[in-house]
Parts: sequence; structure tokens; C-alpha cells
Amino acid sequence: MQPISVTQVFEKLPNPDLQPLIRKEINNSFFSVEEADIASLIPIRDRFAHKGTFGHALLFAGSRGKTGAAVLAAKACLRIGSGLLTVHIPACGEIILQTSIPEAMIEPDEEQEFITNSSSIAKYNAIGIGPGIGCHEKTSEVLLRLFENTKQPLVIDADAINLLAQNEQLLHALPAGCILTPHPREFDRLAGVSENAWERLQKACQWAVQHKVYIVLKGAYTAICSPDRECRFNSTGNPGMATAGSGDVLTGIILGLLAQSYSPLNASLAGVYLHGLAGDIAASEKSQESLIASDIIENLGLAFKKISYFCNRTE
Repeated sequence: MQPISVTQVFEKLPNPDLQPLIRKEINNSFFSVEEADIASLIPIRDRFAHKGTFGHALLFAGSRGKTGAAVLAAKACLRIGSGLLTVHIPACGEIILQTSIPEAMIEPDEEQEFITNSSSIAKYNAIGIGPGIGCHEKTSEVLLRLFENTKQPLVIDADAINLLAQNEQLLHALPAGCILTPHPREFDRLAGVSENAWERLQKACQWAVQHKVYIVLKGAYTAICSPDRECRFNSTGNPGMATAGSGDVLTGIILGLLAQSYSPLNASLAGVYLHGLAGDIAASEKSQESLIASDIIENLGLAFKKISYFCNRTE
């Protein structure tokens, strides 16, 4: 990874003219993530591998009116290479999921509208929660039980972050080493409103160290802040990806990589890079203006191929 200066960091933040004139020191190292860094993380698959080799992911997603978030995250999880996927979803979404993603296994909740329970999680290799789950009190209780009992790698997104911001008990139970993927407004709910992007980035770096977690602060040049006091900026992606469902896709991608035994840091780095690269490929074909979240999923295969070509690998 290429080290970058604080001045270069400012170039990656929106509205640089609005940044404070005095740049406060921050006890972090900054790096830019490039193609070579990601190519080194992606292993060649063994010819004798089977679906169990690539992990079993569990995804908690969806509520009435937000089943699409579950569909997008689940498709992305499978497309990124997870061997098996179980989706826990409110009962109202069972037929939708079974129809739209026949490759996934469905675990319907006893409640029709939102998630209220979770079965045994011991058999899963990685767990994701958040896309479209809503903020019902009973769903918050599921999140707390998950925090208290899971030993697996965990990615937390969307409404799960909003629930975390609303509940001090959840914050205290947050497992070390998990990955949070907030957009700026979600992070502001979690850590307090920031006056500008530089202040928000400082808070994200500090929050990651304080809570021993990984913060994937989404946006142009998405920042991956880690407990080791390093902040890594992604170099792929485009404004066309500022569209509904793009974050759900990223959650599914990171979950699928965690299930394949990527470390939380490497799952975050590779996930964000491949997500952005797939978005760049989609935009080159369809334009930034017409890009939708499903286009990102459909181009993950080409993103992998581009990385393989960089390594001079053959499929």
C-alpha cells in the first residue's frame, strides 16, 4: 500500500475549501489501496475444493417493504464466492427470496413483518446483519443476543448501525474485531454530528481504535479505519454508485469474503475495492447515470477477472 500525507488525505475529502484552516494532528497512518494490494489477497482456488471449502454465511436482512435489501445483499454474498448462504428474513419475504435467489437457503422468522429471533449460529463461518431490518425493539433484542453470543466474524450495516446508535447496551456489547459499514449520516448518528468530512474521518479513526473494530466509512474514496491506527483509502468507484442498494451489495460482498476466511481487515479492503471496481465496469457499459445496485453484482465476475489478469493468472 502506498503511504499518503495528510495533504493528500484532504484531496480525497468532499468540499476541501470548507475544511478547517488549521489541520489538527491525528495519530493515524494513511495509505492508498491499489490493485496490486488486492491482487495479493485473492487466492487461487484449489481444483479439489467443494462448497464447504468456501464457508457458510448467515445473513439477517429485510423487513416488510425492504425485502429488496435482503435480495441484493444475498446475491452479492453468493456472487463474491461464498460456498453456502442462509438468509434469516421475516416470514413475509420467504417467497420473494426463494424465488429470486434459488441458490440461497431461507430461514423465515416467526414474525411476518420484522426479525424477532435467531436460531443456533454455531454452524456458520461468518454473520452479517442490517440491510433493511428496520429498527423495531424486538429486532434490537436479536442484535444484542448476537453481539453477546457470536464468536464468528461479523459485519454490521444499515439499520443495525442505527439500532446500535440508539442503544447504549448494544454499544457496550459490540464485539471486538467486527466490521461496521456506515455511510456518513449513519456514522454521525453513531459518533455525533461532524462539522466537516475531516472531523468525521478523525472520529472514525478514533472510534475504530476505541472500540477495537473496523469502520468502513462509505463514500468517494471509502476509508477503512482499523484498530491498528491505520486508515486506508479505496481507489475504485464512481458517483454512479450513489444509488439505492449499493451499500447492501457491499455488505453481502464483505460477508461472503469473511465466510471464505478472509480476515476482517482483508475482507474490508478486498470487498470495498471489488465493489468499486465492479461499479466502474458497470458505469463504463451503462453510464454513471443509469447504474443501479444490481449492475454492481452482475459485474463482480469481471472485476475478479481484471484482478486475475493483473496477476497474470489464468482461470
